Amino acid sequence: MGLILTLTLNPAIDRNVQADRLVFEDRAYILSTGETPGGRGINASIVLHAFNAPTKAIACSGGKAGKRFEELLADSGFPTIFVRIRHSIRGNLTIVDKQGLAVKLNERGPHIQAAELARFERTVAENLDGAGWLMICGSLPPGVPADFYGRLIHLAQKAKVKTLLDTDGDALLHGLEAGPTAVAPNQAEAERLLNRALITQAHFREAAQRIAAMGAESVIMSLGSRGAVGAIGTRIVEAIPPVIDAVCPIGAGDALAAAFVWALADNQSFDDAVRWGVACGTASAALPGIAFPTLSQTEKMFARVETRIISA
Repeated sequence: MGLILTLTLNPAIDRNVQADRLVFEDRAYILSTGETPGGRGINASIVLHAFNAPTKAIACSGGKAGKRFEELLADSGFPTIFVRIRHSIRGNLTIVDKQGLAVKLNERGPHIQAAELARFERTVAENLDGAGWLMICGSLPPGVPADFYGRLIHLAQKAKVKTLLDTDGDALLHGLEAGPTAVAPNQAEAERLLNRALITQAHFREAAQRIAAMGAESVIMSLGSRGAVGAIGTRIVEAIPPVIDAVCPIGAGDALAAAFVWALADNQSFDDAVRWGVACGTASAALPGIAFPTLSQTEKMFARVETRIISA
């Protein structure tokens, strides 16, 4: 299996609060607090490392929060390259209760100067040699051109490196135009991209096909507790997870994207890759706090995920 690079242009310190309950107009009690290094690409590398896949993370870092971010990643077990920026990276707040309800409040992130962005792009280009996949993950910080991820996809294509794009809004729209190998929107991101509500299973299937037609070779659209829909060519596959008690769904989509790429990098079929993605996302949601499953935990969930081939 080749190296899987992950990119996090807009990382964060995630401040995590576990409460007894989340209610309006009444008091709740904090059970525990903690902080973790945040960002979709960082989360993906954590999952890939747990799956014994070779991974390297590239992320911005700046300010006091950036220093803490680097400290938290010091014992991650996988190499991380930090592209230093002038302004401090953001802080996010996640509150989860014992019933699995969650509130996530994210800052927009620092302004990244043109020279810093150019340095990030050079760092990506320098690390593509020997990579099999490049996972481009998360939001664009303020001031970054909407086509920036598209430029990175073109860089990877020149180096014959496959790409997965996991982002939202204009960054997703312009990234699709560059023709990534795969995109991994969740339901809300797909609705914003297509400017329509997605309610039924038929809507999900049609949406996956429409997104693929916008430029991606394949699509895995995560649907939370309903699993995911995958589309590649004329083939549509649905992966349906078992019913579980979701403890914390935050980060489950990052786990899904990572396991999907891991399976494809392992030369497994597209159908099985979608199934692995749903298994990992579901296993993640069953864990307390922002935590990610081991390969063993995911394997047990994989056996319980049902797949349906809708068209071939």
